[in-house]
Amino acid sequence: MSKLGEAWTSLSGFLLLGVGWLAFEHYYLWARLVRDVGLPKPAAWTLTWSLVVLAVSVPVGVFASRLVPPDLSVWWLTPVYVWIGVSTLLLMSLGVVDVLRVGASMALWDSEPMDADRRQALARMSALVAVTVGVVASGWGLREGRRVRVKRVEVPLKKLPPELDGLSIVQLSDMHIGPMVGREFVEHVVRTVNALAPDVVAITGDLVDGSVEDLEQHVAPLANLTSTHGTYFVTGNHEYHADASRWCEHLGQLGVRVLRNEYVELGSGEQVLHLAGIDDYESARFDIGHRVDLPRAVAGRDTRRALVLLAHQPKAVHEAVLHEVDLQLSGHTHGGQMWPLGWLQRLGQPVVAGLARFSKTWVYVSSGTGFSGPPMRLGAPAEITQLVLRAA
Repeated sequence: MSKLGEAWTSLSGFLLLGVGWLAFEHYYLWARLVRDVGLPKPAAWTLTWSLVVLAVSVPVGVFASRLVPPDLSVWWLTPVYVWIGVSTLLLMSLGVVDVLRVGASMALWDSEPMDADRRQALARMSALVAVTVGVVASGWGLREGRRVRVKRVEVPLKKLPPELDGLSIVQLSDMHIGPMVGREFVEHVVRTVNALAPDVVAITGDLVDGSVEDLEQHVAPLANLTSTHGTYFVTGNHEYHADASRWCEHLGQLGVRVLRNEYVELGSGEQVLHLAGIDDYESARFDIGHRVDLPRAVAGRDTRRALVLLAHQPKAVHEAVLHEVDLQLSGHTHGGQMWPLGWLQRLGQPVVAGLARFSKTWVYVSSGTGFSGPPMRLGAPAEITQLVLRAA
């Protein structure tokens, strides 16, 4: 399929789900920031057409980015994605202000009706408050979008041999290397990981947003990751939109071991930890021989040994409990990336961020190392996770 055909296929789903939302979002911004506040005609005309152009730029910009290498598309995708984030935060702040306005009106329902001038003055004041909050939140989100913190988490495992107490797994997840996240960021992440001197490096999916041909120079620094037992990777949903089979092959060439429904033994003798990995659920949509198969991944293992499972989506924990997984490492959610979107993700995932326990199985969900879409984070800091295993 040509790049034009691939671009249209990728964009068609976005068009079906996104255009209606874009239309509503920008109409609401126009109604509250232009119509209701009574701007002078020149300013109203300028802002109206600016919103139209910004709304159209989103699908056009995303579609055009599929036709050229990431090093070119970044020049227009950056402002497009920034606007997506800013407009979302403006919409949320306006929504909150308007809910408060309605609540106040209902509380004062028996007071005298406001005349047109007072209504317009209130609309202007509330719009100013909402815009101020939205702009400040956007500035903070942009600042946080490029900051990555090291987060240390200790996890007790009953089956872990005392000799392996303190074994460290550094988890990277959802880096989304592509037009918005490039080689410089990857090099920074690699330096940070190596400074932690991990025993194992685990990459739990959504590493890339693009083809091997377009991104091989950007992912190349991953070959410099160092650890006692090596670097391991499992696919995420985004890999299946970027030729997952080709990426699995290429990562192997960089010294990254791809775990596809299988496990490996780390250590020797009695000092052994089992590390398993499964394909992502998105694989079911593609006829490339990939499927989630946890029973196959753990077949034949010694159940007396501690088992750590790499699974991109947290919802795998329900099956992990049945197979006596001691610890599952996942990502996928980005911790919501921008508050309060994490609350919506609770509809499809049992855990959005952090450490939780289901029966005898621990699950840790990373908030992600990079970002997807808007280069912003709000209330969900990016992380490189240092998991220290303790013999319970």
